[in-house]
Amino acid sequence: MFGLFNKKSEKEKLQEAYTKKLAEAHKASQVNRKESDRLATEAEEIAKKIELL
Repeated sequence: MFGLFNKKSEKEKLQEAYTKKLAEAHKASQVNRKESDRLATEAEEIAKKIELL
């Protein structure tokens, strides 16, 4: 219950952003392959930042 008010760490924020980008990339892959590739690349950049933490 008290965890509700804790701020998220940088790693948690990056993990959420990574998951969101992958979901967007998957959705875009059904319509626009170029956009999907761009989003997947952004997700990989976020993954690299997570590894550095």
